[in-house]
Amino acid sequence: MEEKMAWEEALEYCKETHTTLTSLTSETENLLTLKEIQQGTVTDRVWIGLCFLADRWLWVDGSPLIYEAWSVGDREHQCPGRNYCGAINKNGVWENLDCKEKLSFICV
Repeated sequence: MEEKMAWEEALEYCKETHTTLTSLTSETENLLTLKEIQQGTVTDRVWIGLCFLADRWLWVDGSPLIYEAWSVGDREHQCPGRNYCGAINKNGVWENLDCKEKLSFICV
């Protein structure tokens, strides 16, 4: 989605118009999403359905966090603090960002 919203706004938008923010539970899903955002005119980082709650990362669709695509050597995602949500950048790497940032997003 080219429109920019905070993570929770994007989640609500997706729930109203589709199902939810995308969950990248495999390398294949990550690569498909990467291909989609590289072709579009979206922000450098795009919200995905990943948020940090109760001291762990969770997918909004309830899928377990088995596959991960954080930057190699980046430990910042392990304990990011409050109000952090997941995004994917145009290199296919996940980042943890303040949920209030306004980014493009992907609904499924």
